[in-house]
Amino acid sequence: MQSRFLKAKLHMGSVTHAELWYDGSCAIDSQLLELSGMREFEQIDIYNVSNGERFTTYIIAAEPGSGIISLNGAAARKCQVGDRIIIATYGQFSEAELSEHKPALVYLKQDNSVERTANTIPVQLAG
Repeated sequence: MQSRFLKAKLHMGSVTHAELWYDGSCAIDSQLLELSGMREFEQIDIYNVSNGERFTTYIIAAEPGSGIISLNGAAARKCQVGDRIIIATYGQFSEAELSEHKPALVYLKQDNSVERTANTIPVQLAG
């Protein structure tokens, strides 16, 4: 049996552009793609922390080192420049693959530079 699990995420990125008339998708700095293991044309889910919107689109590559995270086409209506977002991608894994799988977690600063990377999330404690 195959199960769907988190493959990678860019956590708390900032939207740098919202281009309604550009080809639809989400342009992401190519260096962030490489670091996270995400690939151009891969399906992604975007969670807008600023307004609660959640939607699906796909990746296109942006200039390496630019810090660009641009929502294009219809996705531009879901975010505004400056909104903080989480970009996640998922994969299908067999039970054997899951025993070794660790997601690539990339935590971003407000300027989309890398704050830190990880492959686990701490256990949430009761408050």
